[in-house]
Amino acid sequence: MADVPGGGGRYLVDKRRLFHAHPETAFTEFWTVTTIAAELRRLGLRTLTGRDAIDLSRAPALPVQEELDAAAGRARAWGATDADLVPVREGHTAAVADIEGTGKGSGPTVAVRVDIDALPLAESADPRHRPAREGFASADPATMHACGHDGHIAVGLELARRLSSGDFTGRVRLLFQPAEEGGRGARAMLDAGVLEGVDRLYALHLGLGLPVGEVAAGTHGFFANAKLRAVFTGRQSHAAAAPEEGRNALLAAAQATVGLHALPRFATADTRVNVGVLRAGTAPNIVAGRAELALELRASDGDVCDELERRARTVLDAAGAAGEVEVRVDRIGAATTAVCDPAAVRAVAGAARSLPAVTSVHDDHRFGASDDATLMMREVQAHGGTATYVVVGASSPAPHHSPGFDIDESCLGIAADVLERAVRDALRDKEGA
Repeated sequence: MADVPGGGGRYLVDKRRLFHAHPETAFTEFWTVTTIAAELRRLGLRTLTGRDAIDLSRAPALPVQEELDAAAGRARAWGATDADLVPVREGHTAAVADIEGTGKGSGPTVAVRVDIDALPLAESADPRHRPAREGFASADPATMHACGHDGHIAVGLELARRLSSGDFTGRVRLLFQPAEEGGRGARAMLDAGVLEGVDRLYALHLGLGLPVGEVAAGTHGFFANAKLRAVFTGRQSHAAAAPEEGRNALLAAAQATVGLHALPRFATADTRVNVGVLRAGTAPNIVAGRAELALELRASDGDVCDELERRARTVLDAAGAAGEVEVRVDRIGAATTAVCDPAAVRAVAGAARSLPAVTSVHDDHRFGASDDATLMMREVQAHGGTATYVVVGASSPAPHHSPGFDIDESCLGIAADVLERAVRDALRDKEGA
């Protein structure tokens, strides 16, 4: 076992490895969330799951029934019961736990957001990859925790364990969020009202280029993000005997792909465009009657991201019109930009500097990607609260979202210690929170 600073070392590592071995993707985190909820209830915490924790009425790109059925079967194989699955069976894979303080007075409400989903990625079987070497690699050959969310869950549960006695004034709310990858889970939890009354929000991420021992109390450089799915519907025909009768959806989608990647840069913001998926056609001798693109747009400014999306939709529509192909474009995920509040940053920095295992504390760290925790941060800030996004170094041996990603498990105790102290400081300081 890794040497984990602070209390809970064995617990943290065991939980991280348990969830690492059982990864599940967006809105199919059935085993994951039922296991989280069972642990929270074992600790005596009032825990909400299902529709009480998340509202999917506006959520885009939900899993189809076949995917839900497969996920339920997998969860049963991993030990979930039919009773466990009832509240989450349609994709309501969130959990919220409130810990009420026993101190006198009302006190603030401090929330911690923990993302729980994995990625559709095959994990490395290289014996140098520790999960493979030590026997806790993914049990699903097509899915892995390649972004540290397994560690986030472990830290969230350790916080629940440390704070479950309620030896404070106020309330702690733990938010276990599905579907961060793709930017859909935070909005759906907001629609369920889980951030009502929150005075301070802490979001956590492990890794992001920092080594173990370094902590960033705040983050900048979030990209606003829009993920789109475009479906091109044309007409099939014989590619040799009657090509003129066809309407080539594949060709329209390919032209759209080139056009999207040719969109101009902006002088006022940093932007990204990527078509990550193109599926089309059934056979070489058939003009493709259907094609599907999945793409994402990012910008360091929300207004620029909106304009980039408008231009992308124009490119998609124009490619369809040129080939006389119908095009339907759906937004399937989104995140925004956010600014960390100085009071929240100071609280985390102070907590981190008090810990001997922390070797360096940064007030700010460039994120350089997207996370829908920004929607939660803005929601809290819009109602007079404060928020920050905390990064705890993990000495990852491979990049995030790659088959060889892993964390140095000594980061887990540091993250739990930093967040516990920051939460307790915020609970003691109603004005600061």
